[in-house]
Amino acid sequence: MKSLAGTGGLIRLILRRDRIVLPLWIVLLVAISVSYVKEYGDLFPTPDSRIKYASNAGFITLYGELSGSSLGEFVTWRLGFVPVMVGLISLLTVIRHTRVEEETGRRELLGATVIGRHAQLAAALTTVFGANLILGLVLALGMHSQNLPVAGSVAIGIVYASTGWFFAAVGAVAAQLTASAGTARGIAIGVLGGAYVLRAAGDTSAHTDGPLAWLSYLSPIAWAQRIHPYAENRWWLGVLMLAATIALTTTAVVLATRRDIGAGLLPDKLGPADGTLGSPLALAWRLHRGLLAAWTVGFALLGLLFGGVAKGVGDMMKDDPTIQEMFQRMGGSAGLIDSFLAGVMTLVGLIASAYAVQATLRMRVEESSGRAEPVLATATSRWQWAASHLVFSLLGPAVALLAAGVAEGLAYGAAIGDVGGQLPRLIGAALAQLPAVWVLAAVAIAIFGFFPQASMISWAGPTVCILIGLVSAGVATAGWIRNISPFTHLPSLPGGSVSAGPLITLLAIAIIVGFAGLVGLRRRDLPA
Repeated sequence: MKSLAGTGGLIRLILRRDRIVLPLWIVLLVAISVSYVKEYGDLFPTPDSRIKYASNAGFITLYGELSGSSLGEFVTWRLGFVPVMVGLISLLTVIRHTRVEEETGRRELLGATVIGRHAQLAAALTTVFGANLILGLVLALGMHSQNLPVAGSVAIGIVYASTGWFFAAVGAVAAQLTASAGTARGIAIGVLGGAYVLRAAGDTSAHTDGPLAWLSYLSPIAWAQRIHPYAENRWWLGVLMLAATIALTTTAVVLATRRDIGAGLLPDKLGPADGTLGSPLALAWRLHRGLLAAWTVGFALLGLLFGGVAKGVGDMMKDDPTIQEMFQRMGGSAGLIDSFLAGVMTLVGLIASAYAVQATLRMRVEESSGRAEPVLATATSRWQWAASHLVFSLLGPAVALLAAGVAEGLAYGAAIGDVGGQLPRLIGAALAQLPAVWVLAAVAIAIFGFFPQASMISWAGPTVCILIGLVSAGVATAGWIRNISPFTHLPSLPGGSVSAGPLITLLAIAIIVGFAGLVGLRRRDLPA
């Protein structure tokens, strides 16, 4: 087992480096999940109210199909997006402790000691697998402490843990495919996003007796959700997830033996032997164009999906005077659909902020790989170099959001026969997310400018905003906590009123913080 020599020491190193982050995300996810039990038990005390709340295409798209009417089943359904967060955190952590270590050269330094070839990968996976196991156990105890059945509490713990295991293995495979940590993240996040879209499209089609219900069976997220905690408790699906995780882990190990340290299996695309790109912006275009195209296509697909099911949200009101009265103040069916679309736009905006952070951190990749120095050795200033990348971290999300707004407007407009009326409304709602997206991009710029070695902390911005959204949706959250997220201050569009004050404030914050980051970049050593 020489290839695993030093794994224990590397595990201790990872635990030391993540001694704050790992416990924090475990505690937060468990606290959010457990808090939903009392809150939603009070809001929907009867089985009939739970079924009526969950039985519409819009909510099924977001959270999946409700398996039954008990409180445990309802809470599990409402937490349907949390396992996606678990998968995202898991794959990012594995890539951070594998591909990032190679890209920065630290893996090569460790390789000069008594470290086996597979020790780094084994240490990263062991740590993340262990963290997800602890998450599942603590969650099971927490849910049972709320007087929920033991079997169901164990089952929901398996849902979380198995999803984290699977996508940790996805991150391990992605780390073997490319020499760039950013590209590896893009591949792994793309798999996660694809799995979510397949689950959403399949569940929505099944609910409406459509022909695409089989898509859910292709999604590992759907496999985990179909364990159905507090209902059937299908333990064997957890075994299926475990088998898939083992298969992916084995694949990652095999791929790791077929590449050099620091390299990826996918070959780098070399440019022409002769020629010139002409400007820093042309070089940035070459580096960002693939990422921009992938995100834009993904956002367009999300827009088509959400726009296509929006009309079904109004079905909640049929034959139920109580729900009709509840939403009468919101404008009836139209108001309810606008509320759904506004929630979808917030979700799309949060995803766009992840793209903005990823595009911004491309500067750190260029710096740490040594490719920035030859560019700056020419007449190109640091400001010009940074500006060429910021064009894509600021305008790239705008293009992606525009694609989402256009696709959603076309899909929803076609469903109700009002494309001309809905298209501009939903384009405006999508672009209204930009001030908040730019604030998180500016935070990433500031961290990169002043603390380049801590650039990965930039991912905390979108993560914290998503967690605040999850908490606010389920419990009575203090105002100051909600106000931390810039998305809290955006107008609720479509359907809501627009106030220029918050938008201008967010733009001012983005400009000030981003400019401060550029000043920090101008004054520090490069590379650092």
